[in-house]
Formats: sequence, C-alpha cells, structure tokens
Amino acid sequence: MKEKVQSLGRFLSAMIMPNIGAFIAWGLIAALFIETGWLPNEQLAMLNEPMSHYLLPLLIGYTGGKLVDDVRGGVAASIAVMGVIVSNENPQFLGAMIVGPLTGYVMKVFDGAIKGHVKAGFEMLVDNFSVGILGGIMAILSFYFFGPVLNGLTNAMAAGVQFFVDHNILPLASIIVEPAKVLFLNNAINHGIFTPLGLQQVDEVGKSIFFLIEANPGPGLGILIAYCIAGKGQARETAPAAIIIEFFGGIHEIFFPYVLMNPVLIIAQILGGMTGVFIESITGAGLVGPASPGSFLAIMALVPRGGGAIGVILGIFGAAIVSAVVATPLLKIFGKDEDIEAAQAQMADMKSASKGQPVSVSSNPADIKNIVFACDAGMGSSAMGATVLANELASVGRDDITVEHASVSSIPSNAQIVVTHQDLKERAEHSAPQAEIVTITNFMNAPEYKELAQQLSGNAPAPAAPAQQETKKAPADTAKNDEILLVKNIKTNVKPAPKETLIRNAGQMLVDSGYVNPDYIDGMIAREETFETNIGNGIAIPHGTDEAKAAVKKSGISVQTIPETANWGESGPIKIVIGIAGVGNDHLDILARIATKLATEAAVDELMDKSPEEIQTFFTTD
Repeated sequence: MKEKVQSLGRFLSAMIMPNIGAFIAWGLIAALFIETGWLPNEQLAMLNEPMSHYLLPLLIGYTGGKLVDDVRGGVAASIAVMGVIVSNENPQFLGAMIVGPLTGYVMKVFDGAIKGHVKAGFEMLVDNFSVGILGGIMAILSFYFFGPVLNGLTNAMAAGVQFFVDHNILPLASIIVEPAKVLFLNNAINHGIFTPLGLQQVDEVGKSIFFLIEANPGPGLGILIAYCIAGKGQARETAPAAIIIEFFGGIHEIFFPYVLMNPVLIIAQILGGMTGVFIESITGAGLVGPASPGSFLAIMALVPRGGGAIGVILGIFGAAIVSAVVATPLLKIFGKDEDIEAAQAQMADMKSASKGQPVSVSSNPADIKNIVFACDAGMGSSAMGATVLANELASVGRDDITVEHASVSSIPSNAQIVVTHQDLKERAEHSAPQAEIVTITNFMNAPEYKELAQQLSGNAPAPAAPAQQETKKAPADTAKNDEILLVKNIKTNVKPAPKETLIRNAGQMLVDSGYVNPDYIDGMIAREETFETNIGNGIAIPHGTDEAKAAVKKSGISVQTIPETANWGESGPIKIVIGIAGVGNDHLDILARIATKLATEAAVDELMDKSPEEIQTFFTTD
C-alpha cells in the first residue's frame, strides 16, 4: 500500500512540481490585482482568468503527456486538454491531470505500433499528422466525455455538502469540501453552495459560518508547515513562499499540488477542516460576507463589528495545528524526510563501500525497464558509466533493461532509476522527480553497479559467461573510430603536470586536429572548476560545459598516458587523460570500449606500456 501511494504521489508530483512557478505567479497576480485583492488593478486582473483557465491546465496536461511519451505525448496532451477546458466553466486542473497522461499513453501505443513500419522519407509527415489527428480525437472525446463527467462530479459533491448542511452535521462537510478543494473544485463548492446559504443567513442573523467553511486557510497552512518540517527537495524549498501566498494572499490553490504529490495528506486536510468548522460552530463564529480571496486578513476584515474574532482565529489556527500535526508523521511515513534520506544515503554509501550492502530499489525489479545514467554534461562519464552498469546487468540476466546516458539537467521522462554522482543527486531529483535515485562516487568501479544489478536480478543466477552490452551508439557509418581517435592525438609517457596544463594539452590536440574551436578549451577548464572529471581507476575525461558544445565541430578524442601519475585535485591521482568533444553519438562507440577494457586499475596499468598505435587499436577495435 505504501509503495502504491508513493508511486502515485511521484507521478502526480512529476506533473505538478515542474509547473509550481506558474502556480506561484498566478497566485501572486490574483492576490494582488483582482477586484478584492490588495492592489486592485482592472487591467492586470485580466491575467487571472486566462492563467487559471488555460495556462495552468495546459502546462499540467503537457507535462503529464510528456512524462508518458516525451515531447510528442506532451503536444498531443495539450491539444486534448483543450477539450476539457472548453467544456467547463471552472478551471480544469483535474481534467488536465487525467487527460494529459492518458493522451500521452495513446501516443505511446501508436508510436510502438508503427515503429519500423514507416517508409524512409515519410517519418516527419507521419509524426506530425499522428500527433495532430490523435490529439484532435482526444480533444473531441474530452469535450463530450471527460468534461461532462467532471461536471457531474462537481454536482455530486455539491449535493453531498448540501446533505451535511440540511442535517446539521456541518463539521462532516469537510469530508467532501477538502477533497473537492484539492481537485480544484473549491470555487464551485464555495460560490455555488456556501455563498447563497451564507447570504441568506446574514439576512436572518447578521453573520454566517458558511463563509468560513471553504475559505478557512488553516488546513492548507498546516499542510505547508508539515512540508517545511518533513518535506524534501523542491517541495520543501517552495513551501515557505506558498505559505505566504496561501495564508496572507488567500490563494488556496497554491497548496493543492502539495497534497496531490502525497495523496495520503488528504486525511490531515480533512481533519483540519473538521476541527476548524467544529470550533467555529461552538464559538458562534461567522462572517458578514464571502471572503474572496480567502486570506487571513480578508477574513478578519469581514468579522462582525459586534465581535466574534476570537472564534474565527481559533477556528483558523486550530485547523492549521491539527492539519500540521497529522500531516507531519504522514509525510515521514509515506513521503521521505529529507534529512533522514540524506543520512540514510550517506550511511548506505559507507556500508556499500565496506560491506557490499545492496542499494535500495523500492519498485518491483521485474517492472524496471529504463535506467538513465546521468552526469553533468552527458558527454563522457555518463556514457562510460552506463556501459559498465549495462555489462553488470547483462551478467545477471537483465539485458532487457535499457541503460541510457544523459545530462543531469535533461534526464528522459521515462527514466525509472537514475544513477548519478552523489554531488549531482539534488539536480537529478529536480530533473527526474518520477525516478528513484542511486548515487555513486566512482564512475568506473562503483560497488553500487553490482549491488543494483543484483537487486534487479530477482536473485536469478548469473550466466556462466557474462554477456556484453553497450549503451546506445551510432550506426557504423556515422564515423570511423580511427578518425575520431587519431594516432597523432595519443601522447604516451607524459610527464606529471598540473591538472590545468594536462587539460589544456588535451584540448589543444582537439583544436589542432579541427575537432573544436579554441574556445572549447576554456569550456573544459570551466567544467573542471564545477565538477571534477576523474571517473575512477586513474582515468580523467575532461570535456566542455553544455555551453561549450557550440564550439564542437565534430567528434574527437585525445589521450595522454602518465605512468608516474599526476595529481587531479581532491579526487586523487590519475594515469590517463582522455579529452572528449562529442557531436551526437559518434564518440560513444570508443567510450564504451574504453569503459569495458579499462574496468580495472590493472588494465589501466597495462596500458602504460603500449605505443600510440597500439592504444589506438586497443580503443577502436573489439
């Protein structure tokens, strides 16, 4: 059960969190500039409705589709989400979260069905028309089916709330009101039910509790406080800003994504809401009009002149306290506390280095099909590390797993597990919130490779002769290996020198051979300043930053062997410096061979006695 909740939370989080900045922008604009905001501005207020009705649902839908079928799925999902948007008056965040991934899945099934059946030259035509046609079909289906279904859901919730009102068991209304809020049906519930009832009650007794039920910012405040205490990653970092917008700005929608990424928190939200309504009921609290936006300040401004402020305040903060107290342990159990996770990761690294304790893989091993090895630029160390990991997986019979390499900032959306250096963990979590993260400290000879492979093997015995598997590489006709690694770019018996000197020498060989522009060398130095390229086993692979890729003309590699070893800073001594400039996948064939043939320090030592010609042959042939 816990794993299912976490899995659902990760997927919802992956749809919502990349767009949290857009939610914050919308929240600020609404809180400041709408008619009841703090700085009313008729012109700027015109941004509010298009952002909530179109921008946010389209962003969520695109992200959901992209998670399933990359950019094609995202574009088709955006088209489909328009059907839900147009069919309803209320903002369709929920519709986007359903239709987006569903459309992405439809595109993925279609792409799999036509793979290998499209004639050469017709790929772009088929790609563009399939997105347009399938996206359009899903938009029509969304208009006629999903839109009415969601509208029916709104009406059903409204009827449920009316039942609690009619039977004088108002605190129990939170059982429906709070989930309805998270599904972005809050305005329909508030203005469709509570405002008419509240206005009638004001005429009778001068105030109404109905104006406090949905507008109470307490439950949301408690959820966000819990994230500040027990959250992790981007959610924890953005929670303080969300508190200000939710509590003082009155834009409750800002906290809904935080519940969606951990759906079990709806329990805390409901209990907080019930607490608030109960306190307000027994204290006789009420407002003289609807609070819109539902901020603490706006609510207090609508307290009757005759008193009742104490009951309103107790109702708000009582709800917040209960919500926070319940949500914090739920986050620690069903989510993951950031400090605990960091400590556990550090302990796991220490144990695995000394005792070979396995890394943790919470998913069913049989379901794992896509692993991404991520490094800073995605050019060198990730490609080599992916090769080593793929070989380990093949040795335990899991050659059905695809191992790709990528930049840590551009991890593919289909990644189920991401392997990366421990210093890149936070960036990997941000780039791939849907994936499990496995950290390493040594790209070439990390014990985590064998541990992860064993975890994913299902305890199946390893084959007698381990198979060799390489990561994605270019077709044979894209470039000849001996053109990428020239004999003249292999320097043997190089004397130890400062790291920067060795990097500049590696880069200058690439420049002299026409592989890169001179600016690329500065990019290699800049890369080293932010992330050392010593990948283990005495091998360093300096290469440029992402920005420096513009200086690469064609793929090329340079090699320096240093028998007496050279100091590579904090990461330790090295014996081989491999300068890399890559365009596309041309250079991956050689890097895969290097990773395979230099998998041990003994293999590196044997290379010290080889001539340039022998090294070229060693690296460019099987």
